[in-house]
Amino acid sequence: MKPLPHAADLLAVAPRVVWFEAPEKALADPVRFLAYVMTYGTLDDLAVVRRYVDEDGFTEALEQAPPGIMDARSWAYWNVMAGKDDIPPMPTRHFPAE
Repeated sequence: MKPLPHAADLLAVAPRVVWFEAPEKALADPVRFLAYVMTYGTLDDLAVVRRYVDEDGFTEALEQAPPGIMDARSWAYWNVMAGKDDIPPMPTRHFPAE
């Protein structure tokens, strides 16, 4: 996925959806940032992000979403929006065997 610009409107969205780190750091990982937007973003936040990310970008972020960010409701919604009839399992964390 192409990098997101540090545009003022995106920098304003970042602290609302990724509240625990600097906006510039949040935007540095577009897939992770979009996963947070798809889970916690408002309609206004999505309108801003859609100025910079097309449908393919949202689909790519969904397919590469890190585990532990999206909730089940958001996961189901965005998979339907991506045109998927069968919703795949949510991303899971894998821990090394001890």
